[in-house]
Amino acid sequence: MSFKIIVDSCCDLSPEVLSTGVYRSIPLTIHVGDSEFRDDETLNTEQLVDAMAMCQEASHTACPAPAEYLSAYEAAEGDIYVVTLSALLSGSHNSAWQAAQIFREEHPDRNIHVFNSCSASAGETHIALALSKLAGSGMPFDEVVAEMDRRIARMNTLFVLENLDVLRKAGRLTRVQSLVTGALRVKLVMGSTPQGEIMRHGQALSIKQALNKLCAIMSADERHRGQLLCISHCLCRERAEYLRALAFKTCDFADVRIEETRGISSFYANSGGIVAAY
Repeated sequence: MSFKIIVDSCCDLSPEVLSTGVYRSIPLTIHVGDSEFRDDETLNTEQLVDAMAMCQEASHTACPAPAEYLSAYEAAEGDIYVVTLSALLSGSHNSAWQAAQIFREEHPDRNIHVFNSCSASAGETHIALALSKLAGSGMPFDEVVAEMDRRIARMNTLFVLENLDVLRKAGRLTRVQSLVTGALRVKLVMGSTPQGEIMRHGQALSIKQALNKLCAIMSADERHRGQLLCISHCLCRERAEYLRALAFKTCDFADVRIEETRGISSFYANSGGIVAAY
């Protein structure tokens, strides 16, 4: 049975993987001041990050319209699996779901399912890669959906931020918190709740300490054993390689995969950010 995996552009699959024909990416849009960045193959991450650093006002993102998803569904052959940003972080999931409702009415004989990743970035990548393996094995559609729902429920996403500017401009930090964390150069160790909201695990005074703390969290979590660890990085390959080496040394992952963040992930992670999911 043929299949197609449709992701939104917060899924950090490389251009090489996206070009295999298994996946199709639906771009979100990023607004920075008067500039608009479409998160597709034309986007330059360094230009986006530089524009964000220069802009004093809060930047924002816009999710795809249902029509963009519906167009992708119509062009797909076989079973359709859709992976989106956490429904609690973006309207992308709702757009994909609305389009799927319309598609089902027009094509009642077709299989389609929209997964709420309850995550972002490396979390979406982890789900998309697992979907490809399961669907490619010949497993029936309903069994693939059930297995992926179980995997999403037990998946964990963690991240470390170098730069707090996006959180500050977006109002996630109070003025006092911004001043304190900026003065101390604090690095935050964050993660996602099972429902897909952002939570704080701790902080450190250096990136190396923060990555060590992130790895310690993974090592203490029995769910990681035998799993694939996906790491996304925003313009900091050396940090991703450091985390990979540390994970192989202290954890029991089956494999570790590194990807560069695309536009939406770069918007939130900012330069130096690291996201890990397993």
